[in-house]
Amino acid sequence: MTANEKCVIRLSDERGALIETRYIEFETDKGEVVDITDEVQKSLESTSLKAGAMVIFVPGATGAVTTIEYEDGLVADLGDALERIAPQNIDYSHNLRWHDGNGHSHIRASLIGPSLIVPFAARRLILGTWQQIVFLELDNRKRHRKLVLQMMGE
Repeated sequence: MTANEKCVIRLSDERGALIETRYIEFETDKGEVVDITDEVQKSLESTSLKAGAMVIFVPGATGAVTTIEYEDGLVADLGDALERIAPQNIDYSHNLRWHDGNGHSHIRASLIGPSLIVPFAARRLILGTWQQIVFLELDNRKRHRKLVLQMMGE
């Protein structure tokens, strides 16, 4: 995973409030759950912001972002729950139209969502002790992902 510092957008007003945008990029395998907490924190530290809120956004319709206690058992439980909610092996109208077999991926991503807002103070993300930020690769193939991190604050 790499932080992409080439694309930094910075806006400010007369009070010193800022909006800064960063990106993180990485490769995924189908069904992978990726802990992105450290990369998100590093991106925050690369800014001048001390307090505010960060939006983590997934461009694309088959990926999602959320928080979880990132440990093998819970990651497996999450995958099992998603399989019960939106099974891979049933008919989806999307698959009949596009023949790409990822109708379940779109449903799962829609239910979890493409974005997350995390507050920060003293240049640190405010997360619970066992709470990590994770990206869920819900597509049925490997992907290159580029997530948007937009930070607003002072």
